[in-house]
Amino acid sequence: MLEYSYLDLYLPRGTTRETARRVLTEHAEYGHWELDRLRLYPDGRRYVRLRRKIVRVASTL
Repeated sequence: MLEYSYLDLYLPRGTTRETARRVLTEHAEYGHWELDRLRLYPDGRRYVRLRRKIVRVASTL
């Protein structure tokens, strides 16, 4: 079974779409995160949950 590590981001309501895209792109490129959930509230706040796989290496000894 796959296991994931999660990272929750909260972007304030003044954050532009371009800035949010840039933040998420940097996390995806450099931290190997992928988008799990995005919630956009009516007042403009954004809640973003990112995830990445936890790789467990099995010992060959």
